[in-house]
Amino acid sequence: MNILVVTQYYWPENFRINDLVSVLVNRGHQVTVLTGIPNYPTGIADADFLANPSNYNMHDGANIIRVPMITRGKGGLKLVVNYISFALSASVIGVYKLRKYKFDSVFAFEPSPITVGLPAILLRKIKNAPLIFWALDLWPDTLKAIGVVRSKYILSVVGWLVSFIYKRCDLVLGQSESFLPHIKKYAGHDRIEYFPSWAESVFQYVPTALLADEPVKSQFNVMFAGNIGEAQDFSSVLYAMELLKNDSRIHWTIVGSGRLSEWLENNVISRGLSDSVTLAGRHPVEKMPEFFQQADALLVSLKDEPIFSMTIPGKLQAYLMADKPILAMLNGDGAKIIIDSGCGIVCEAGNGQCLADAVCRLIEMTDEERLMMGNRGRELSEREFDRNMLISRLEDWMIQLSTQ
Repeated sequence: MNILVVTQYYWPENFRINDLVSVLVNRGHQVTVLTGIPNYPTGIADADFLANPSNYNMHDGANIIRVPMITRGKGGLKLVVNYISFALSASVIGVYKLRKYKFDSVFAFEPSPITVGLPAILLRKIKNAPLIFWALDLWPDTLKAIGVVRSKYILSVVGWLVSFIYKRCDLVLGQSESFLPHIKKYAGHDRIEYFPSWAESVFQYVPTALLADEPVKSQFNVMFAGNIGEAQDFSSVLYAMELLKNDSRIHWTIVGSGRLSEWLENNVISRGLSDSVTLAGRHPVEKMPEFFQQADALLVSLKDEPIFSMTIPGKLQAYLMADKPILAMLNGDGAKIIIDSGCGIVCEAGNGQCLADAVCRLIEMTDEERLMMGNRGRELSEREFDRNMLISRLEDWMIQLSTQ
């Protein structure tokens, strides 16, 4: 098949769409990616890209069409402008650059923002190709939950936009079962399916060596890896860290970056946590399995908001492949997965005291008990979130829609 992928984020930015495109190409499909200028998560255009943009026109066999856009920068207003600029640029310049292309299927990747759907539905119309929209974030609820938008009027306008986009999709995919009723409310149709994330191929194998530049700690190492933002509720995580900062058995490692990285660093210092917390910064996804092997438990957290109880955090699938116990401070679908499989300990969202208690419970377990938790996680991943199985399912949908 000849597939067009519309995504605001793509390589060298680290998103699951990179892995999906690589697999589709390896399976014999021709894939073209319409995307923007790499600037996530720093908000500044990638320096290597600016120096040699022609080096970023192909990746893993996929053809990349890039359009100009205003970078994320810092602050909410700049982020809104970033979202709008990509949608407009992709709808005008992107459409022009793709004028001679023909496609059998259009696939839109939406971790956020919903506005990626605008150029996608325009290209669906122009290319006369069915559109599959993968919703990994639910607007306008997420905007309200993290406090980006408080105006009821603006939220209603965003809700109208969500409905406008969903109604023009041939199939909308939700990343959790709980997403589906919410999507249906806005879409007004039943062309909706459950399609979760998976662990990228780099997480399929346990590394034989630890990172050479990272010391192995003798303490119990609780590790968080991923985006450092509003949704991850680091206020509650910091509360747990403070409760345990005098317990010499425990160390926390935060691997990643995001809009609250500077805030987190300042709080670690001001609360006297520097000896018990390591901020390791951002690293390539290929290094994550090596970091995970240094962890005794892997932490996932989301704010106590209804919208996040519907969400399965993308990092969870990668964690499951690490053979490590999972510490979860979240509600809903993500919590249920961990409880039902017995692969970790779950605390209610926003409960730092419970998180601190859970860390102590894990420390007091035997190595065998913790290993059994980790093994259950890998078994669950291979059973429910197998990469090849899920991408084969997506291929089937694409083929069905293109032949209708």
